[in-house]
Amino acid sequence: MKKFRTSIFFSIPFLFIVFSLLWYREGTLPVNTVKKENMVFVVRQGETVAQIARNLENANFIRNRIVFYLTVKRLGIEKSIQAGTFRLSPSMNAKEVATELTHGTEDTWVTIIEGLRKEEVAAIVVDKIGISAPVFVSEAPEGYLFPDTYLMPKDATAKQIIEIMKKTFDTKVTDDIRKAASQRGLTLDELVTFASLLEREARSYEEKRMIAGILFNRLNEGKPLQVDATVQYALGYDDKSKTWWKRNLSYDDLKIDSPYNTYVNVGLPPSPIANPGVDSLLAVAYPKESNYQFYITGDDGVMRYSTTYEEHLDKVDKHIQ
Repeated sequence: MKKFRTSIFFSIPFLFIVFSLLWYREGTLPVNTVKKENMVFVVRQGETVAQIARNLENANFIRNRIVFYLTVKRLGIEKSIQAGTFRLSPSMNAKEVATELTHGTEDTWVTIIEGLRKEEVAAIVVDKIGISAPVFVSEAPEGYLFPDTYLMPKDATAKQIIEIMKKTFDTKVTDDIRKAASQRGLTLDELVTFASLLEREARSYEEKRMIAGILFNRLNEGKPLQVDATVQYALGYDDKSKTWWKRNLSYDDLKIDSPYNTYVNVGLPPSPIANPGVDSLLAVAYPKESNYQFYITGDDGVMRYSTTYEEHLDKVDKHIQ
């Protein structure tokens, strides 16, 4: 009887080990050995191995996310997995999938922040993808290169990249935004132009809404908008400061003869001066109503608003050196 009990106790760990090995082996097998066509799988920047494994399992590229995680650890390739797009097949086993994720990807990540003019966008794209900057600038529509993080094909042409950004613009600028802007008498291009001013003039959504209301007040009263960013755009690249946006404008700068100079001309500029994000477009569609006519950003970074010109000058003297 004692011998029988001892053999049972020894067989339990043995069975557990056998079961674990079978479970692990089964988890490493292909999901479907017959389905050999490759499909796109995206690994996003910052994703952990556990997140990648979950996504692979949900997409039916692996049988078991825990087994995949253990396979990556066993191979010692956790830090070698790259972000990007990959061509995977359900006929690949867990080791093949894991190894494939360490190879160079077909695409590259490109991040475009809000408020850049197209020349600045071109510089970022050229740094990531070998395209011609002059071609990109000549073909890109200012204002419609939607700021976002993109996964771009490494062999993409300037035209293809522009189309990707424009398609994102069409998706992000909803019918509600377009309708709200239309109700304020703005065409789509005027909406984007207006939003591009806000993108360069304010940071937060609430500040943008407030400035939008002020600029609408000035438009309705036939007053020049007096937006510094439009003068910066008209001046172009500043060799001294090595930037497209000259920081300290002189009185002579404010007199520059350009249709984009809103100190000289009444109304919106003829076209966008930068590429705005969603917040700026929403701010134009849903501005903050007020009686303010002026605004400044002090040296402390705080936005201040005024109703009269005298009040505005007083705040300029106090908060801008």
